[in-house]
Amino acid sequence: MSKTKRPFASARQLSKLITQYFEPTEDENDEPPTLAGLAYFLGFTSRQEYESFEAKGKYSALLKRARLRIEAAYEKKLHFHSSSGAVFALRTMARNDLADYKSQDKEADGVLQFEIIQSDLKPASSEKEVVL
Repeated sequence: MSKTKRPFASARQLSKLITQYFEPTEDENDEPPTLAGLAYFLGFTSRQEYESFEAKGKYSALLKRARLRIEAAYEKKLHFHSSSGAVFALRTMARNDLADYKSQDKEADGVLQFEIIQSDLKPASSEKEVVL
């Protein structure tokens, strides 16, 4: 995790900033919340830095709830006629979650075993030699 100075030093300050990010402002015409926008607002230098802090940081639970709030906003858009942008955003945000599901899936962690069987047949050297 980076030692970049953040505008928060406590859970209370972070919670206030997260609430402030989601509050509508008059000059932004009801901009939809985004994960990158939240990360920028909170002082992170990249989305990856936010995600790293969210996964292992001191305020992980608060950051996960903020992500969940953004996902909920996108899910609401799925009920509109043109929801392809929301679908894309949800898939992008869920790519980290998919890794968690795969690690829990027994088949995904299984080992594929195969046996090589040799025969006396020689491979064809051209298409003309292939008999169907």
